[in-house]
Amino acid sequence: MYKKVNIFSFCLILLVAFFLRFYQINNIPPSLNWDEVSIGYNAYSILKTGRDEWGQFLPLSFRAFGDYKLPLYIYLDAPFVALLGLTEAAVRLPSVLSGMGVVVLVFLILKELTKSFYLSLWGMFISATLPWLVVFSRIALEANLALFLTTASFYLLLLARRKKILLFFSAVLLGLSIFSYNSSRVLVILFLLLGIVFYRNFKKKEILLPLVIIIIFILIAFFQAVTVDSGARYKWTTILDEGAITRINQLRGLSGLPSLLNQLIHNKATYFITEASKNYIYHFDPYFLFINGGSNFQFSIPGSGQIYLSLLPLIVLGIWKMMCERKGWQLFILGWLLISPIPGAITRDAPHSLRAIFMTVPLVLIAVMGIKRIQDSISGKIFILLTILMVLLLSISAFVFWQNYGNDYQKNYSWSWQYGYKQVMEFVHTNGNNYDRIIFTKRYGEPHEFLLFYLQYDPLKYQTNETLIRYERSDWFWVDRFDKFEFINDWEIKDKVLGANNTLLITSPGNYPIGSQVLETIKFLDGKAAFDIAAVN
Repeated sequence: MYKKVNIFSFCLILLVAFFLRFYQINNIPPSLNWDEVSIGYNAYSILKTGRDEWGQFLPLSFRAFGDYKLPLYIYLDAPFVALLGLTEAAVRLPSVLSGMGVVVLVFLILKELTKSFYLSLWGMFISATLPWLVVFSRIALEANLALFLTTASFYLLLLARRKKILLFFSAVLLGLSIFSYNSSRVLVILFLLLGIVFYRNFKKKEILLPLVIIIIFILIAFFQAVTVDSGARYKWTTILDEGAITRINQLRGLSGLPSLLNQLIHNKATYFITEASKNYIYHFDPYFLFINGGSNFQFSIPGSGQIYLSLLPLIVLGIWKMMCERKGWQLFILGWLLISPIPGAITRDAPHSLRAIFMTVPLVLIAVMGIKRIQDSISGKIFILLTILMVLLLSISAFVFWQNYGNDYQKNYSWSWQYGYKQVMEFVHTNGNNYDRIIFTKRYGEPHEFLLFYLQYDPLKYQTNETLIRYERSDWFWVDRFDKFEFINDWEIKDKVLGANNTLLITSPGNYPIGSQVLETIKFLDGKAAFDIAAVN
């Protein structure tokens, strides 16, 4: 009977996890953002031509708008695009499955560490319903794939204590994470050091090959970063941007200190260390974790924390228990938590929920250790009652979160998802042949990518298009034209479209020449106008 209850609970939690990650995946979030359509179209291009949209053959970095995307998610997405076409589900499924994988891995990790089915189910339940993990599993995010690979690597590391060959596969997964998300490039060496410090029972000959594998991955990634893609990413995310440099110079000018002392205090190194330290601490701010989440509305739900407030006492108890016992794996998990905010700390917009995604798994494991601490202190009917209460509290929290996420959030923040592009492209697909020119505003960002995606534009035709105008300026890659499609800054549209004939104009509300015929208005889900589609003759 007890075994049947465990199996039923496992299947039920798995079903809940799948529902929260896959239900209405085409519509929640309300639309694909520009990164998602870029991933999808490049997977489509690889599938059709073996090249990315820029014509590069099987690249290790995919050139995007303001940076380069790492390749693993795109290559993994290609089979889903082949099976389902260029759809929201096809683009997001690798992330959905990665999220499901994390839920199962948390169960397996706790089963290996605690030998307790009860505690393993708790870890599974928390990770299945955690807002941080649910939201990220519904978006085509390389970070979610990287979290899965890192967690799987840790699980194999645990098993390798008995089966040494698994250390090889653990190293391969950790190495692959470097090619899935940029934060992994920062963290992989730190994870390696944690493994070396807290798992010393491996012989030197047993760790030699796995170590060589990880070093090879690191060297390839380092070469790629230096020669191709890190410069772009660094410029867009670094703490030491032009504004920071200006601030440092202002501080020097306002300081009354002697020249040498002034330079020692006000310089790039001290500024970076100070700002990075503050950013690091911000990631442990209870307001960020439990109350309101981050500032990016695509990765955090306003008014909802990254994790449930009801988990706070469990996390505190878990940290206390692990610090008292100080087992190797406990110190590894605490170390995992402490290094996870570093990628977010050394970049802007902290606390950043996406760059700090690696905090999720150790926080879940620590919360389960808090439950273990309660289990050790309370027994019998009181513990059973407390278990029921905790399940109800977490279930209610999950229900409230989902109601907010699936309803109010969709309505109030569809604008943050570049909502409306799909509806625009459906209009263009149906009516575009009636016009000689089709002009798009650039106001909402990268209309060409949405056009390529939703029209399923032939990648080879795009790569070799004679009318294609694209270039790099201000650390961004711009597309101004291909075929009869033109892309114009919003403030230039009235002047550049004035006097045009047989032209279809997709623009911001009201931004069209006098005499244009408005054919349709596309609205955000809150009812506010997003696009006007007008005929200019």
